Amino acid sequence: MNQKELELYVHIPFCVKKCSYCDFLSAPATEQTKEAYMAALFAEIGGRAKDYKERIVTSIFIGGGTPSLLSGDSIRQLMEHIREGFRLAPDAEITMEVNPGTVTTEKLTAFYAAGINRLSIGMQSAQEQELKILGRIHDFDGFCQVYREAVEAGFTNINVDVMSGLPGQTLASYKDTLEKVLRLEPMPQHISAYSLIVEEGTPFAAMADRGELPLPEEDTERAMYEETIEVLAGYGFHRYEISNYALDGYECRHNVGYWIRRDYLGFGIGAASLIGNVRFQNGRDLNAYLAHPLACREEQQSLTTQEQMEETMFLGLRLIRGVSYPEFARCYGQTLEEVYGEVIARNVADGLLTVREDETGRRLMLTGRGLDVSNYVMAQFLF
Repeated sequence: MNQKELELYVHIPFCVKKCSYCDFLSAPATEQTKEAYMAALFAEIGGRAKDYKERIVTSIFIGGGTPSLLSGDSIRQLMEHIREGFRLAPDAEITMEVNPGTVTTEKLTAFYAAGINRLSIGMQSAQEQELKILGRIHDFDGFCQVYREAVEAGFTNINVDVMSGLPGQTLASYKDTLEKVLRLEPMPQHISAYSLIVEEGTPFAAMADRGELPLPEEDTERAMYEETIEVLAGYGFHRYEISNYALDGYECRHNVGYWIRRDYLGFGIGAASLIGNVRFQNGRDLNAYLAHPLACREEQQSLTTQEQMEETMFLGLRLIRGVSYPEFARCYGQTLEEVYGEVIARNVADGLLTVREDETGRRLMLTGRGLDVSNYVMAQFLF
């Protein structure tokens, strides 16, 4: 029997309003539209599940949008449909994104009762002016209330999102945000610290075009990145991916699965999947999805061996642990030196990559230097 692991992603495309930086597939919607979407989602889950009966689901991620806009009963029904169709590992990690301003104590208790065992709370900043510029619907006190209620509801695995490089943000204000997160009681188990990227089509992009987006200088943003590593390390957080930090044992298993190319299946509009060596994605048209949720797949791509190796490198090097020499050889029948020897040697010489060996000199892992390796080095692994 094939016991191969599988991850599930569920996209909830609804939000109260679009934030100024957001280019995710999300928008406000009526209750009627939400109900119709959930019905289509249940149909897609039920229809797809029969093809994965022999898989073991090790993680589920309910993202968006703002999944916490849904009622506790909707999340309960969602989890029931997933359990009816799929075999869940007893210790499956089940994450749900939550935004302050969209939940109550009753909702959080219902989410926990439904089987959600990990929350990812979008705080972004502890500074009121920065939150206003971002277009968030909450203030810091509102975040703190949601955090307390989540703990009271029983959650013991909580991520908090913070952002750096924001308009008007200073190194001092960013450090204050980090310190306030770390003073929460109890301290969160995971922190995602993302640097702002101004995406095309967003209000921030339009502001930048008009010269109205006062972003920090590059040196200041770099200092924020280094401050994140130093401050969080002082509280016991280890950085296991470029933008993610965890206490021991609390790494996000679902996201690590993306970076090591574990199979995952996405449900809902715009949701992406990787099964075997085939990537595919659901269409982004809401009305088309509501009408035919099982006939919305598009953009299917069968990856060549070359493309698989490229993905292994530029995804794997996001992880601080890097890319495994033995695993690469096992997967592709070629060693890292045979395929990428010149690129590796050049970047090791430049101090951007490191080769870790065992006591016999056998090469084990290829690792990078975080921010420095994220774009420049990764691009060199594309043929």
